Amino acid sequence: MRSIFKDEDKFVKIFQTGEGLRWGDHHDLYEGTAKFFRPNYTSNLVQSWIPSLDGIEQTLKQGGKVADIGCGYGISTTIMAREYPNSYFFGFDNHAPSIEAATANAKKENVDKNAKFSQVSANESIGNDYNLVTFFDCLHEMGDPLGALSFAKQSLRSNGSCMIVEPMTNDKVEDNLNMVGRIYYSASCIICVPNSLADKGIALGAQAGEQRIRNLALEAEFTKFRRTTQPPFNIVFEAE
Repeated sequence: MRSIFKDEDKFVKIFQTGEGLRWGDHHDLYEGTAKFFRPNYTSNLVQSWIPSLDGIEQTLKQGGKVADIGCGYGISTTIMAREYPNSYFFGFDNHAPSIEAATANAKKENVDKNAKFSQVSANESIGNDYNLVTFFDCLHEMGDPLGALSFAKQSLRSNGSCMIVEPMTNDKVEDNLNMVGRIYYSASCIICVPNSLADKGIALGAQAGEQRIRNLALEAEFTKFRRTTQPPFNIVFEAE
């Protein structure tokens, strides 16, 4: 909320020009976002989201390798690393201060031995031997979500999965005109859509809908796509 009030003049400009606004140009947005999402991830990620995937939880218990794309402050990464100490988790983000915060957070949570963080841009390779690649509440706001999914596909083992966590939404606008949808649309107008527009992207927004995410996943050459679970504020998808 503090970031929104501090950036009021910037919001006026982006609505006047359509130029967009990158995440890194907001005040304090990364820190606030980490605090906002932490309770939801703490309550759901290892309790229901990962168990809803096809065979992934057992792999992580035995020892697997996970790439957390767009990890920000690494909240999701450290939660997984703490729950599955036999696996290795790698958080990637293009925002250097977030990577620094994530690294410090992993050390504070005592998971720095199996959770590592790196600043990576969209065209850098991260390898191709991951059992799981994750996107937590970030795919919809990327300038090139198709490229990001193609990147994820190339980074997976042949039997690996991609978990895409998106805000709770329906395909039709009229079906999103509820309390949660109104909040997401409001945030999307000043955060998600402008970030994509700043990179000349397709501006999916926080209310992209299952069909659009499915179409992107299939275009990225995933052959299977399904909704695995649907908690009140998110939808979890698995692409293989």
